[in-house]
Amino acid sequence: MSILGLIIYCGLITFLTRFSMIALLKKEMFNNRIREVLSYVPSAIFPAIIFPAIFLNNSGSIQIEENPKILASVIAMLIGILSRNILATIFAGLISYWFLIFVV
Repeated sequence: MSILGLIIYCGLITFLTRFSMIALLKKEMFNNRIREVLSYVPSAIFPAIIFPAIFLNNSGSIQIEENPKILASVIAMLIGILSRNILATIFAGLISYWFLIFVV
């Protein structure tokens, strides 16, 4: 099997396993309390995904000093709070990060 075929195969398996849970679970199965608790899951998972990308360097140690990702993430967070627009937040974070690493 070629590399491309393996990538397509893995993508299909991943898609089907995740889609099956969405397709098989019906929203009527959950009461309002469970829906409310599940609405907090993305907010709880997001910091665990973002923290390593911002604060850890390539060797896995915490890098606080001279880290442009921290300032760019603060700028993106402020834009997100003020604009309430995900695209504006993403672009503000990217542009501020690129500005900090290439211009400053």
